[in-house]
Formats: sequence, C-alpha cells, structure tokens
Amino acid sequence: MNQGLQGLEISMFYLTLVAYFLSMVLYWVWLGVKSNILGKFATALTIIGFAGNTVVLVARTVIAQRLPLSNGYEFILTFCWGILAVYLFAEFRYKLRALGSFVMPIPFLLLVFIVMKMGPDERVAQAIPPALKSQWLTFHVVTAMLSYGAFAISFGLGLMYLLKTRQGVTNQKDGLISRFPAAEILDDLAYKVIGFALPLLTLVIITGAIWADYAWGTYWSWDPKETWSLITWIIYTGYVHARLMYGWKGKRAAWMAVLGFVAVIFTFFGVNYLLPGLHSYA
Repeated sequence: MNQGLQGLEISMFYLTLVAYFLSMVLYWVWLGVKSNILGKFATALTIIGFAGNTVVLVARTVIAQRLPLSNGYEFILTFCWGILAVYLFAEFRYKLRALGSFVMPIPFLLLVFIVMKMGPDERVAQAIPPALKSQWLTFHVVTAMLSYGAFAISFGLGLMYLLKTRQGVTNQKDGLISRFPAAEILDDLAYKVIGFALPLLTLVIITGAIWADYAWGTYWSWDPKETWSLITWIIYTGYVHARLMYGWKGKRAAWMAVLGFVAVIFTFFGVNYLLPGLHSYA
C-alpha cells in the first residue's frame, strides 16, 4: 500500500510542478494578449496544481502516519499549499486574476528548489525525533503556513501597486498594467491581507516559544530562526503601526510589504539552509 501511495505522491508532485509552471506562463501571456480564455485556463491550471499539492500532502500524511510538517520538503509543500489557498480566495473573491502573474512564480520556484536541491533521502517519509512530537509544533507550522502564504499575496499586491504607480502614473489604459485594479484597491487589499497575516505570525512566534520550552527547555534562545522571525514580525508590525498612526499608504506601504516578504523568505531559506541553528535543515 505504501509503495502505491509513494508512487501517487511522486506523480502528483510532478503534476503540481507542471501545473504551477504552465499557470504561471499563461498568467503572463494573458496579461499581454488580453484573451479571457487564456486567463480561464491559467486559473484552471492553478486549481489543478492546488489539488495536486493537496493530494501530495494527504498521501504523505497517510504514509508517515503524521501531519507533513516535520522537515524542509514537507514544509515547502505546505508553504505552497498556503500560498495557493490564499491566492485562489483572493482571485475569486476580489476578481484579481492579474495577481497570479506575481504570485505563481513563488510556489513554482519553491518546487524547483525541491527538485534541484533535495535528494531522495530528504524526500522520503521518516520517523521524527521526540522533540518534534508535540501538538504545539502542529499549531506552530500551520499558522506559519497560512501567514507566510498571506504575506506572499501582499508581496504580489505590493509589486502590482509599484508598477501601477511608476513615474506617478495611476491610470494606464493600455498595456499590461491595464489588467491591474486601481492603485487604491491594491493598496487597500495589501493592508487587509497583512492585517489577516500579522496575528497569525504572532501566533507562530508564541507557539514556537512554547514548543521550544517543551523541546529544549527554554522559551527563547536567540536561535537564528527565532531572531529572523522576530525581525519579520517587527517589519509587518511597523507597516500596520505606520499605516494606522501616521497614515502611511501608497509606495511606502508597498515597499514595506515587499521588504517584509523578503524577510519571510530569508527566515525560511536563509536560516534553514545557510545559518547553523536548532532549526537548520542542512
């Protein structure tokens, strides 16, 4: 049974990779040629990729007899799932198909990283150490998945706003930018998304501290992961504070949304694969 599930997991992983790549390309082409049918195909492929991503995670859960939240391979897959869950909600709720051009490269590149950098041994379900056998780890990673996914959406919205308002122009009628919503809508949506994600990131840090005390006997040890999680939290808290207290909107807010997601990416990749620490995967 496990061999069949492993085969399903592998085949669905590559289906997901291909679907994410094709949807990314179609979103880009759709921006240029203004073909509604291409846009619908791009969305359909995104849904197929999301379904494939879901099947991979379910298959891994059955194979490992635990939630797939315990190593770099599994977290990247859950990260991609979180990005797609928030993105598809945004596309259908706010009619933001153009956002796919900026969001879909992220899960695609994450899966490419798995293919290029992770060997078969890193992708095989293995028993987890006692330190990871905690419900706090589940809460910690699930909130991280949703918050990081939402921050990826705010990153795409920030980039769209900066392009929409380049050189002070806010009402392009021709070209790629004509597919974008009004700059004010992009700015407001980015704020709403960050407002949703920041409390989740706060829970990430709190549950991580509780889990750390359970696993290592201390709530906070200034491990690189902890430090960069705090830096990321400060950036997004600064974004919300500046917006509420000083009326920061527009380009300054968009740049902070972009900078915040750069910190998110470094918190995961820079810490887990470059810096030594308790959270390192390599």
